[in-house]
Amino acid sequence: MTADLEYTSFELMAAAGARELKDGEIVGVGLGLPVVSSFLAKRTHAPNMTILLELGVVDPEPIDVGVDGLSDPRIWYRAKIHTSFADMLGSVLHKGLVDVGFLGGLEIDAYGNLNTTLLGDPKGKFRRFTGSGGGNDIASCARRTVVTIRHEARKLNEAVSFITSPGYLRGGDERQKLGLCGGPSRLITDKAVFGYDPESKRMRLESIHPNITLEDVLVNMSFQPIVPEHLPYTEPPTPEQIRLIREEIDPHKAYAGG
Repeated sequence: MTADLEYTSFELMAAAGARELKDGEIVGVGLGLPVVSSFLAKRTHAPNMTILLELGVVDPEPIDVGVDGLSDPRIWYRAKIHTSFADMLGSVLHKGLVDVGFLGGLEIDAYGNLNTTLLGDPKGKFRRFTGSGGGNDIASCARRTVVTIRHEARKLNEAVSFITSPGYLRGGDERQKLGLCGGPSRLITDKAVFGYDPESKRMRLESIHPNITLEDVLVNMSFQPIVPEHLPYTEPPTPEQIRLIREEIDPHKAYAGG
């Protein structure tokens, strides 16, 4: 690979996330890498995609998305609508109008249940985090959910410490029985891309990133996913995607890191 085509794991994840978003879809976007992936999709193959930020901002055109969180007014530049958190969730999401929920998290389990609330340790102590925000609403009501998370055994568990945003709960048709819409469709980590088995709803390996081995994927998980016989490599980001991330979308590495 030539130097001008080298990419980081963050850029690979961002490109993989962008590929999950289709032109014309309505996407509820959470903080972090989902922001970068969504604007990357919008500036490449999905110009007619609608981006919703949970605080009530629709389709902004920020000059630089790498600002101080979604509540920073600089990310709202040229937004088509400025409304409220309650209006966005109640009038759009809860009516079933959102095609994709795009979220990050602290911890995820074998059935796509997501934790952003608290983590425990063997001594019985708990550390609390930000909680749901709009995450529970998005995971419950979007037609499908895409999640990004760092690939570590402590983050990929058979069961999470706390279900903030429901996936397929305990598998099978349990989610459907509770009247929840959609469900998880993809998990993107810095080592692999996962989907979910149509029947059991258990996490299934879909692709491994270049230069990563299957052993490296599995040893850094606290459960065994379904592993198909043939596994492709994840498609790398294109030179144009790399340029957009570095020069236009997140030039100050607010999300990609220093």
